[in-house]
Amino acid sequence: MSDFNKGDTASWDASQVRRARGERSREQGGREEGSTRRRRRRHINPLLYLLCVLLISALLAGIGWLLMSDFCAFNRGAITKVTVEVSAEDSMGDIAEKLEDAGLIRYKWFFRLFAALYNADEQVGMGTYELNTDMDYRALINGMRSSSGNMNADTVRVTIPEGYTVSQTIALLAKNGVNTEEALLEAAKTADFDYEFIDNSSEEISRLEGYLFPDTYEFYVGHDPEGALGKLLSNFERKMNEDRLAQVEASGYSLEEIITIASLIEKETDGTDQSMIASVIYNRMDNPSYETAGLLQIDASLLYALPDHEGAITNEDKAVDSPYNLYKYKGLPPTPIANPGAAAIDAALYPSSSDYYYYALGKDGKHHFSKTLAEHNAFLNSDDYAG
Repeated sequence: MSDFNKGDTASWDASQVRRARGERSREQGGREEGSTRRRRRRHINPLLYLLCVLLISALLAGIGWLLMSDFCAFNRGAITKVTVEVSAEDSMGDIAEKLEDAGLIRYKWFFRLFAALYNADEQVGMGTYELNTDMDYRALINGMRSSSGNMNADTVRVTIPEGYTVSQTIALLAKNGVNTEEALLEAAKTADFDYEFIDNSSEEISRLEGYLFPDTYEFYVGHDPEGALGKLLSNFERKMNEDRLAQVEASGYSLEEIITIASLIEKETDGTDQSMIASVIYNRMDNPSYETAGLLQIDASLLYALPDHEGAITNEDKAVDSPYNLYKYKGLPPTPIANPGAAAIDAALYPSSSDYYYYALGKDGKHHFSKTLAEHNAFLNSDDYAG
């Protein structure tokens, strides 16, 4: 065994340390070099980055321009008027869809967002509104304001039967809480309705007779009286479409005369033979030299002049001096006597062709028609007559 020398051991230890340090230094250098290479590979080209930023900015600017153009009603072309109807069942989404369908907006989701921020449901109310393509989002919402209520207000549904008079219609509306009978009557007399068929110079409720179209309606509780009656008038105007108005023109009678005839038909029959009743009316008017002498002799018109009448019509009743007494005055009464439905209006426009001048109700529940007074009297004296 060789002798142990301290110098040898120290020399070996120092050499080992230097080698170890060199190896670690090379390893660290290798790692740093590799890290540098990796960092260099992840480096983004500044021009490419700038191009991406510009493209994204342009895209966002384009979308923003489209949305703001819709919001501000830019580039809509020629101004076009559009009618939009808002019902009690409509949500703001439904309204946005109607506006989109009418060409008033392009992006209904954006309109809904603005409407939510603008609290539109506290302003927009049900009704029929005249809007146009020049109106921006704010103007559209303001254009659908209702003085009677908004989308959160209480509503009531009212069905108005065919043949109701103005007085009966107003009483029904008041009974259902639409407004008071006094307020509705005042509106019927004095409100200025923007319809050619309404005589705004008159202060009689009869000026609305025939034009409060019978239908089912939604009203606010406490609805503005003029607005409530306006809904019925607006519905009448819509029902008198181009085809019906063309037939009015072809008939040779005025719109008021056609509606008056329709009201007589509505009150005289339950609807199963309206066109035949119409033929009797026209036959009497068109042939004043016949034995009926141009007198329509319709009980319903006389009863319109006698609203409190009860029981059968007497000869004394037939002597009443009223223009609605068609036993005494030839031709039509001065106004319609009720508000007719679509079927009665169509019967007045498209009467049956017949030679009948008389009719009476039989026990079978049907009207029996006669050509002469002798035939008519024979039926009245028979066991088949319901009178």
